[in-house]
Amino acid sequence: MSRILTTAIITLLLGVSCTNQVELSGVDKSNFDTSVRPQDDFYQYINGTWLNETEMPADKSAYGSFTILDDENQERLREIIEDTARKEHKTPGSDIQKVGDFYTSFMDSAKIEELGLQPLEKELKLIGNVDSWDALAELFAHHGIIGVQRPFTYWVDQDAKKSTEYILFFHQSGLGLPDRDYYFTEGEKFEDIRTKYVEYLTKILELAKDENAVEIANKVMEMEITLAENHWTRVENRDSERTYNKFKVSKLVGLSPNFNWELFFEKAGIANAENVIVRQPSYLAAFSSTLSKYSLEDWKNYSKAKLISSNAGELPQDFVDASFDFYGKTLRGMEENRPRWKRAVSAVDGSLGEILGKVYVEKYFKPEAKERMVKLVDNLKLSMADRISKVDWMGEDTKAEALAKLNKFNAKIGYPNKWKDYSKLVVKPDELLLNTMRSAEVEYSREMDKLGKPIDREEWGMTPQTVNAYYNPTMNEVVFPAAILQPPFFNIKADDAVNYGGIGAVIGHEITHGFDDQGRKYDGDGNMREWWTEEDSEGFDERAQVIIDQFNEFVPIDSLHINGELTLGENIADLGGLTVAYNAYQLSLNGEEPPILNGFTGNQRVFIGWAQVWRMIARDEYLRNQVLTDPHSYGKYRVIGVMNNMPEFYAAFDVKEGDGHYLPKEERVKIW
Repeated sequence: MSRILTTAIITLLLGVSCTNQVELSGVDKSNFDTSVRPQDDFYQYINGTWLNETEMPADKSAYGSFTILDDENQERLREIIEDTARKEHKTPGSDIQKVGDFYTSFMDSAKIEELGLQPLEKELKLIGNVDSWDALAELFAHHGIIGVQRPFTYWVDQDAKKSTEYILFFHQSGLGLPDRDYYFTEGEKFEDIRTKYVEYLTKILELAKDENAVEIANKVMEMEITLAENHWTRVENRDSERTYNKFKVSKLVGLSPNFNWELFFEKAGIANAENVIVRQPSYLAAFSSTLSKYSLEDWKNYSKAKLISSNAGELPQDFVDASFDFYGKTLRGMEENRPRWKRAVSAVDGSLGEILGKVYVEKYFKPEAKERMVKLVDNLKLSMADRISKVDWMGEDTKAEALAKLNKFNAKIGYPNKWKDYSKLVVKPDELLLNTMRSAEVEYSREMDKLGKPIDREEWGMTPQTVNAYYNPTMNEVVFPAAILQPPFFNIKADDAVNYGGIGAVIGHEITHGFDDQGRKYDGDGNMREWWTEEDSEGFDERAQVIIDQFNEFVPIDSLHINGELTLGENIADLGGLTVAYNAYQLSLNGEEPPILNGFTGNQRVFIGWAQVWRMIARDEYLRNQVLTDPHSYGKYRVIGVMNNMPEFYAAFDVKEGDGHYLPKEERVKIW
């Protein structure tokens, strides 16, 4: 275990001067609200002054550690992109030319206004020429290729029960509101959203010179309500087993007989697919009757509305404003749209992300950061193994399987070993919307070309400049992009304790996803199979139910409670992640007593590190949307909900009966 200790850093910390206490401790007391006791509301105690004094940026619906880092990255990417755009004599077809010209095409607002709807004329004519149900099937296939919403969507991923093979996944879609619940939840707020959605559809159709805009908008809303009635809930869609329904492609006809699947697969370029996973069979069955419930003309109008809405951000300003008024202001509460340069950076990042990633890593990701992260990940894996070995509710056979899975975990840190090839993408400086569509086509082909080929284990699901991390169960891998390896998550200059509470807990969070209520269904090879004994499975479910019940009690806004079932996986990962990180920190000390820095012990600083990560403010609209659609709990409850259950927190801050964080021992839960 001696390799866990970062000897040099501990040695340096023993002799720090007071002037460097904040930097090396990673704790900034200026954010604290000392009018609150840490035992009563740790989140407010650590972040209260920041929460009270921070103003919400006009172009944000939520603001916190993640968004602050993302803003910094946007500035960095802007510098990279604009430096590229300014270069003269760019070789046609080169990465530099594509990045520069894509950005130029977005920033050239005069050209966009001049073109008007001209870039969509070909697509609008294609919709207008649909004269049969077979032609509609062809249109849906085409819209899938260019990134326009249809009543269902699909992608390629590993077969969850045969992870050495790629397979198609089909999933419900077709809604313009964030979730089925937005169509049916009662109350003034949601009625207002539904009204304004119809107004939005009307507006973009009027801008497209459609004389029947009002009639079409109302019909589209009616069609979406019908689709939404058959959508599975977010909780149902989390269930890995329930959503694994394997069909021969030929059997889709029996599921949706009114739709020409054979023609669709041919036009979609996926005729070589033999099997598909239908995530919601009842929805696809209902889609068949929904299709025939409405006329061909209705579906053409529906497709027209989706085409315009999907591309509103790349059209003239009136379309941009209409889209922002609804999706930005109404749904998210934003006061202003993001500046054009930010939207341009996002567009380039979305289409040419790994080209930017190469430069980003060269400029901003230090080799020593990756080296330190490798050690931290190894330490967290050792800690998780220690926790699994000592857990008292799991039998030896299941423990052996769990440890075997953990041993097979792969960690990707910073950036991919192999970069994506964008050679097939054509980018022109005066064709923003067509650049976007061509990018969608290239990515579609990249995705569909995987069918029948070996699994690409070098592929990343995020770019290096993404402030996030993830666990992929079919790959059994944890992935940490370079951009999250910055303060407050990871401070290479800071004491180990706050880093264990920050990036350490993030690492632990992703590792724990391999053992949350869904991740635990997959083995070390990424295959979904039952490797738990019945008794151990029941023991896990009993403990998971306690977490569900606890989080169901939290009310972020109005009378909307957190959905404990929807957020279960993330809540388990948070509790497990911080627990495993705290344990890893203890192991790293090798029995040595850590220094007191900025007035806090090492154990206390671990919890402070976690609470600092989740400081955030949010608009009401954001909170409503998060409660209904997001599997993550709001930041405040990711702190409170975890602390309430950890005896280590009680010991570190002397939490006693009667304190705000106190739960009787029999009401606390420990899984990992």
